[in-house]
Amino acid sequence: MNASPAVSPRRELTAASSTILVVSNTIGAGIFTTSGFLAGDLGRPWLVLAIWMAGGAIALAGCLSYAEMGVNLPRSGAEYAYLREAWGPTWGFLSGWVSFFAGFSAPIAAGALAVSEYLGATFPMLASQAPQPAVWGLLHVDRARLVSVALIAILALVNVRGVAVAARLQNGLTAITLGVIGAFLALGFTAGRGDWGHFGMDAARTSSHGLASQFAVSLIFVMFAYSGWNAAAYVAEEILMPERILPRVLLMGTGLVAFCYLALNVAYIYALPLESLEGVLAVGAATAKAMFGSRVGTLFAGMLTLALLSSVSAMSVVGPRVYYAMAQDGCFPRGAARLHPRWQTPFRAIMYQALLSSILVLTGTFEALVYYIGFALILFAALAVAGLWRLRQRPGWRRLAAVSWCYPAIPAIFVSTSLWMLSWTLVERPHEATWGLLTVACGGAIYRWKGSRKNPALQNPGNPLAG
Repeated sequence: MNASPAVSPRRELTAASSTILVVSNTIGAGIFTTSGFLAGDLGRPWLVLAIWMAGGAIALAGCLSYAEMGVNLPRSGAEYAYLREAWGPTWGFLSGWVSFFAGFSAPIAAGALAVSEYLGATFPMLASQAPQPAVWGLLHVDRARLVSVALIAILALVNVRGVAVAARLQNGLTAITLGVIGAFLALGFTAGRGDWGHFGMDAARTSSHGLASQFAVSLIFVMFAYSGWNAAAYVAEEILMPERILPRVLLMGTGLVAFCYLALNVAYIYALPLESLEGVLAVGAATAKAMFGSRVGTLFAGMLTLALLSSVSAMSVVGPRVYYAMAQDGCFPRGAARLHPRWQTPFRAIMYQALLSSILVLTGTFEALVYYIGFALILFAALAVAGLWRLRQRPGWRRLAAVSWCYPAIPAIFVSTSLWMLSWTLVERPHEATWGLLTVACGGAIYRWKGSRKNPALQNPGNPLAG
């Protein structure tokens, strides 16, 4: 039987809309939650600012590498397509497998925990309680975690009702996010109470590790916040003139995010000395109250909660579409390919994701989830960028001038710093790193058992799973 002619997505995304896509997919829970951990780990204001600049530089190196691959392989799916072409179908499958756990479900869980923390800053009755005894030695149930689970369930139900409803919610939340950040920075530096002397005040470090190794491990938090820098590469097939626009979009979007992140951290330290930020999860809420007083600060904390909700909502929409495509190719439980009879949405895939995210909320902590997410995502991004060395050997491969002028320095910077982070995370956070490696190993076993034997589509590099 002859295959049906391939239908490509319509190219409709402009440079402006693609740049906004990068910004809106990157700014999320990370920037509003991780600086308190960095304060305790590093103990010096200039190191906290330096690590955010280093993360931006690493992300920009990744952007340039992805841009060259995206120009030559303008397919939706980013890592999926690049890994498949460079290293073979096994790694392409594994990127989709890992996305279910570390790419979407775990970040949704971490984001939902952050939302509940910010809600607690606005409504004390919803604040986290003192640590409760684990149920069956595994589940941690308190008021804040139940709020997080309820949030995941509500977003899942909205998603089931249809992508148009979810899109309207997402557009509104993204607009609020950018508006709140702009107002927070503008008012913070002009009318907020702060002290530039805080930048000369160190804090007692809560980490017993050396600064060099801790800097590497702490970069996991920063790269978690930057995850999303490659968002435009996922929709390369739908960008107008990707060979011209994609490199510019990835660089502009990530550059804007890096500037925003640095400015926010300057505002955090301007508002409170590093000692007062140590271990604070809702760092945006704490600094807003310090700069504007309790009443206005509480208002800002509530608005920042909506900003966090934006990132959770975005992942809740995108993730199930990946599993739906994988299920159609037999690489995920078949139920995920079923559409709702009324709303025509992948409701089973949505529910699978919501269930796993809820389990992670009840069994993990925000800090552990970030290490797990960061380890897995950095591993696959590094493998994708490393594939550029192989892909550049292909006849007719178009080489970007921005990458070639000091090649192989740009991909080498990304890969070497990624290996540095991964190796120190294995040493200093072995529990979370091991879970990341086990996730990959389980996916490989499933591929060998089921995928490669029963699914010939997996053997065809020209037929992406997650388009």
